[in-house]
Amino acid sequence: MSVYDKLTALNIELPATAAPAAAYVMAVQTGNTVFLSGHLAKKDGKVWVGQFGKNITTEEGKLAARGIAIDLLATLQSACGGDLNRVTRIVKLMSLVNSTGDFTEQHLVTNGASELIGELFGEQGKHARSAFGVAQIPMGACVEIEMIAEIRPA
Repeated sequence: MSVYDKLTALNIELPATAAPAAAYVMAVQTGNTVFLSGHLAKKDGKVWVGQFGKNITTEEGKLAARGIAIDLLATLQSACGGDLNRVTRIVKLMSLVNSTGDFTEQHLVTNGASELIGELFGEQGKHARSAFGVAQIPMGACVEIEMIAEIRPA
């Protein structure tokens, strides 16, 4: 089953590719490796503001991270010339979780993205990962995730 069949089965429609919010680009390719810039969590079309351990739960965070994975896939699709079937491997996710000093479930929040990627790409979706708790993220977002992927040449 292709990635697109799985997206359809999960009732996921990829959004338009996000635009950068500052002086950077959304994706850079070198060789067969694509580096995707960090994407912020969104809720109702706006940055999902919150801090774990203060005013947002781990379960809400998993949903936020899942939403970021969907946005990352839209950017990756654009970087692949419109064809996610060119992806041969999701190499790594790095997750920044806006959290208080005593919140320790950053890894569980990030699972929202990792689980979806695994479901969509199977064996090729098993990736390395880092999940960090940070004091703040741009615009007060609750989560930011970046991705590294390997693709087949066009």
